[in-house]
Amino acid sequence: MAEVRKEYLDNIQNMDSSDLKNPLVFVIDMINGFVKEGALADSRIMNIVPNIQMLLEKVEDRVFICDSHPEDAREFVSYPTHCLIGSNESAVIDELKGYINGKVVLKNSTNAFFAPVMQEILKNDLDQYQDLVLVGCCSDICVLTFALCLNTYFNEHQMVDKRIIVPINMIETYGIEGVHDHMKWNEVACDIMASNGIQVVNVK
Repeated sequence: MAEVRKEYLDNIQNMDSSDLKNPLVFVIDMINGFVKEGALADSRIMNIVPNIQMLLEKVEDRVFICDSHPEDAREFVSYPTHCLIGSNESAVIDELKGYINGKVVLKNSTNAFFAPVMQEILKNDLDQYQDLVLVGCCSDICVLTFALCLNTYFNEHQMVDKRIIVPINMIETYGIEGVHDHMKWNEVACDIMASNGIQVVNVK
């Protein structure tokens, strides 16, 4: 569960996983470099793993998204070096590896929308799905930017039947005291997504 204030969580609607319609799950950056090791890892993100596992047991169609950077990545101007191509940091955590059964999207930015493989998925694979479910980390960076771009894409192409669903109990962000208040940014990210018509719900 994304850590938020109790009064905030009280306003989040519940959704049963059986109510998902032709879903495709995007598992975003549940990799060692954000969960277990390296400059940007935060162990609190492990707390959402059981809920993600629960969903993946019920939904067979999945896309795993993994940060994967060259050593001279432009992103390293803004963030410490992390998740280099071929490194253990860029690999999906062991607890979720067994659920990989489809495409893996490697991205060189915070936003998976612009990754080449994702562009292929958008053009070739989306017709068969109605609900796009986004889980993983970080709620206010990689989840948020991907959700907003995906939503804008659907608006531009008049894909009125598509729903973007973000389970609040399956996303999280990092915390650094005095620098990045994880509870605040979880709430900010969820508010921004909800205000753009993205369904932020608690999926059971």
